[in-house]
This record gives sequence, structure tokens and C-alpha cells, in this order.
Amino acid sequence: MMALVILAFIVFLLMGIPISLVLGMTTIVYFLVTGNTMLLESTPQRLYSGMENFGLLAIPLFMLTGELMNSGGITNRLVVFARMLVGHVRGGLAYVTVIANMFLASILGSANAQAAMMSKVMVPEMEKEGYSREFSSALTLASSIVAPIIPPSMIFIIYGTLSGTSIGGLFMAGIIPGTIFGVGFVSLIAYLGYKHNFPRSERASLSAIFDSFLKVLPAILVPFVITVGILSGAFTATESAAVASVIAFIVGMFFYKELKWKSLSKILVNTVIGTATVTFLIAMANLFGWLIAFEQIPQLIANSMLSISDNPFVFLLLVNIFLLLIGTLLDGIAALIILVPVLMPLVTGFNIDPIHFGVIICINLTIGLLTPPVGTGLFIVSSIAEVKFERLIKAVTPMLLIGIAMLFIVTYWEQTTLFIPRLLGF
Repeated sequence: MMALVILAFIVFLLMGIPISLVLGMTTIVYFLVTGNTMLLESTPQRLYSGMENFGLLAIPLFMLTGELMNSGGITNRLVVFARMLVGHVRGGLAYVTVIANMFLASILGSANAQAAMMSKVMVPEMEKEGYSREFSSALTLASSIVAPIIPPSMIFIIYGTLSGTSIGGLFMAGIIPGTIFGVGFVSLIAYLGYKHNFPRSERASLSAIFDSFLKVLPAILVPFVITVGILSGAFTATESAAVASVIAFIVGMFFYKELKWKSLSKILVNTVIGTATVTFLIAMANLFGWLIAFEQIPQLIANSMLSISDNPFVFLLLVNIFLLLIGTLLDGIAALIILVPVLMPLVTGFNIDPIHFGVIICINLTIGLLTPPVGTGLFIVSSIAEVKFERLIKAVTPMLLIGIAMLFIVTYWEQTTLFIPRLLGF
């Protein structure tokens, strides 16, 4: 019976049906095939109960913050400021792409949104300076994966909600790993720049750098308030999203004066659509999680892994390999919602810190944006930058390998994730 359900899941995926619908349809097929039709009566309640969590309120609020900051002129100012700092060195515009992505990560928290935005901004600029379109697109995509790692992060919010882990602690845990990823990509650019003689821009004067810093300062206020507010206990991670939205509105409307009243309707519609997409996926994945629990799949996986080894280092290696493979097939958020209830008992059994594990699983599933056949980031950038899919895959491969290397550093060097949270009492 279960084999038939798995077959239905695979067939639905191959048909190109959205993953949210695949999860719900597979669950209904399971009920029908196994004869548990009475469970269909509880299905609406199960869908609704999956959304009853205060922490999920942060998702639409952070999405609103990102929309307000985008419309308020923040992107261009961040790119200009990054270019002032490092544009004059060899491969300067490539460094700008990485640094600007790290700046934006503290505002957007969504790798797909960031990849789409930066593809429009940076790929044409890099191509003008002599970089190949394939390399420009690949670098823009790869460096966007820091978005879900540097706080605030939507994927951390979902993991924290599912696992009962402190969202504030997860936010703080992402700071050092996000920086490590940035350093990894910068090192790759330095090597490629020396090898291929990348172009450089003119050095900006100190007065121009200072002027650019003053212009970007109000934008940096948003992540600063979020971080300080959470650390000081002034508000929770969810409340910080509401505060960030207000600050983003004030900065865009009154400081930069690029946010217009007439654009607010479009901003709100985009926020609602984005929120609805994510929450519908969460609801359907919660329903699918019901199927997994009913079949006792978490216990089966736990027993299988424990039979291989009781060493936590081996367990983390197996989890990384498993998650990297899952990331090639499933959307990151869907995989997170399905797998967290499965893996958390094992995490507890191996005495692994849930904050540390949260960063590991989130990085794994974010790397999935770069991996075919279902890497959504590849499709987004390929479409926007007008690069052939297969060429983009080839160009992004070295950056994917760098990302995996950084993942293993974070996995086996626990202090990269836990130093700041422990320092702050999480």
C-alpha cells in the first residue's frame, strides 16, 4: 500500500504539480488506498491546526518589510555603497555582488526573492564590465543563499516554530555561518580574479564613500533594530518584524522619499500573495506530516540510523548527505516542514543542540536552490538573466562545492553557530 502512495507522490511531482498540492493529494491518496476514509473528516481541522502558531505571524511581517525596503530605494543604495568600498580591487564588481547580497540578506530573508532582485540589478552591470553572463548569473545566485542564514530569516522562523527552538537564538546563530559563506565566496572570487584577470573600477574618494555611507545608514537601521531589540528583550522575534515594517515605511517614505502612497496597494498585494503561498504550503505539509506520523516513519528512520552508528558525528554526516539529496527534489520550506518532526527525536537522542541543528538543516535546504532538477533558484536566475539552464548549472558548480565545504565547517565546528547565542544567554 505504502509503495503505491510513494508512486503517486513521484508521479504528481513529475507531472509538474506544485509541491503544496502534491503533499495534500498524496495524503488523500493514502487515506483512500488504506481505507482510512474516516480521517478525511478531520482533514480540515488538521489543516487549520497547522497554522495556529504565533511565531508564523513573523512571516507576513518580514515579507512586508522586504517589500517596503525594495520599493523605498534600499537596493540601489546598498549596491552603490558596496561598490564604493571594494569596486576598485580586481574583480571588484564580483565582490560587490557578494557584499550587497549579505547586506540584503538582513532585510529580505528569502533567497529566491534576493536572487530574482539581484539578477536584475547585478548581472547587466557585471556583463558591461566584461564578466561573462554565465559567471555573473551563477555568482548572483550562489551568494543569495546567505539570505536565509543571516537574520532575519523566514526559514529559521518556520524551523523554530516546528521544533520549539528559540527563534531569537536561531537568528543570532546565523550571523557567523552567514559571514563564513561570504568569506568562502570572496575567496573563490580572489582565486578566479587572479586566474582570469578580472576587471576593476576606479577607486572612490573618501568623501564619496562617506556620503554613500550616510545615504545607506537609514536602511541599515532596520536589521540593527531587529537584532538589538531581540537581544535586549524589548520585543520577541515576531514583534521585531512589526517594528521593522514600521521603520521600513518611515525610511522609505520620509528619508529616501521613494516610497509612494500609490505603490502601497501593490506592496500589500505582493505581501499577501507571498504569505498565502508559504502558509498554504505549511498547511499542506502539516497534513502530509500526519501521514508520516501515522505510518511511524520517524521511528523507522531513527532505528535505521541508530543501527548504523550511535556516533553523533556520523549521524550529522548521514543527515547532511540525506538533506543535500532531498534538496535536489523538494522545495526547502516543504522539506523543512516534513523532515523536522522526523529528525528532532534523533537530534534529542544524540544530544545535539537544536539551535546548531537548525542552522545545519536550513543551510542544507538552502543549498538545494543551486541543485538540479528542482533547484528553484536555478530556474529563477536562468529566466531573469536569460542564461541557458545547463550553462548556469556548469557555472554554479564551483560555488556549490564552496557552499558544501562551508556547510561541513559549520556542521563540525559547533562554535560557529553557538558562540553568539551562548554568549547572549540563549
